[in-house]
Amino acid sequence: MPQRSASDILRDASIDLTSYEDLYKQFHAHPELSLQEDWTSRTVAAHLAQLNAYEIHTRIGGYGLAGVLKNGEGKTILLRADMDALPVKELTGLPYASSVTMRDADGIEKPVMHACGHDMHMTCLLAAAETLAKMQDAWSGTLIVLFQPNEERGAGAQAMVDDGLYSRIPVPDYVFGQHVMRMRAGRIGSRPGTIMAAADSLKITVYGRGGHGSLPHQTVDPALLAAHIVVRLQGIVSREVDPSDLAVVTVGSLQAGQTENIIADRAEIGLDFRTVKLVTREKIITAIQRIVEAECMASGSPRPPEFTPTRRFPPTDNDTQLAAQLAASFEQHFEDFDGDTPRTNVSEDFSTLATCRGLPSCFWLLGGIDPALWDRVHQNDNQHPTEEIPGNHSARFAPIIQPTMQAGVDALCLAVLTFLRK
Repeated sequence: MPQRSASDILRDASIDLTSYEDLYKQFHAHPELSLQEDWTSRTVAAHLAQLNAYEIHTRIGGYGLAGVLKNGEGKTILLRADMDALPVKELTGLPYASSVTMRDADGIEKPVMHACGHDMHMTCLLAAAETLAKMQDAWSGTLIVLFQPNEERGAGAQAMVDDGLYSRIPVPDYVFGQHVMRMRAGRIGSRPGTIMAAADSLKITVYGRGGHGSLPHQTVDPALLAAHIVVRLQGIVSREVDPSDLAVVTVGSLQAGQTENIIADRAEIGLDFRTVKLVTREKIITAIQRIVEAECMASGSPRPPEFTPTRRFPPTDNDTQLAAQLAASFEQHFEDFDGDTPRTNVSEDFSTLATCRGLPSCFWLLGGIDPALWDRVHQNDNQHPTEEIPGNHSARFAPIIQPTMQAGVDALCLAVLTFLRK
């Protein structure tokens, strides 16, 4: 008798997701900032405990946790979801919208929102954990479900590793994860090789000489200096990076002074850049430093600039063989699967869970946009030129619950069944 496909096995074992839709709304209404995922972690652990199948390990690298299900001989697979939210004031108008505020790392009270879909990631993984626990007769091996803190700052995966993650749980053979994105709900996108770019963020401080706004000749104006830097930085990608390569340089913040008639003594530039190739990353770093130092010299800055890295995300590279095997399963199961989805400049620290031990990994993208909205905008552009589809990190980003959740649960389960089915 031929072996049943992973898709056939999953179709016979799917669970009712109604309770998980309610759980998703709870996560969405109660977001927590990076490094503060206390309630979220406890809620996840309590739900895992109710399944009576997983050995649970908590407080790994902060509020990180993992559940381990040993189900006989076979490979070990790790499925990962992230837990933290963003300092964004929600404007979705949903009945379960967040009204939460929290103090950030600087002690500043800020609104908080799950504006990146981590609430969906957690819910899908918990539902997949239940599904796979109830169908242990169909697969053999060890399953790890891991819930990671502090993804938004790019440090959570490394913190879990540094805190002895793989001395507490088995070392996996394969590591898998997914991310809800601005794509049509029900669509799954993957590709071999790099699927997500590397990202670096830094704060640049440039110095002037402050004084009265009416006497600019007695000062060195850091606002003007910073403005010149911002304009010059825009030329790095357009004039110094190979057009066939992928790179982005973004100035996300510029702060100088407190009032209108005082010239400040310093300005701070918040900079983010994305790359795929290491050589391009080094080229951009060199260009940033050259431009900033040259503009400071041109302005007569009294002190050299300071460069302070604030976060770094590695590129997300999919193992070619794993991606091909998963693509075969996904193609068979999903009506809307793209095995050559375009690379995205969005970045993740997911791959650290694999690269720290030289493990193969694969990451895929999960559509979360209401199909009716998606089709209306993309099929009738001329009739709806101003209609927008909010994306990740937007105050209006809210994945439609279904079919997003069903597709996310199925994808995680298929990843396990593809490699562990009997």
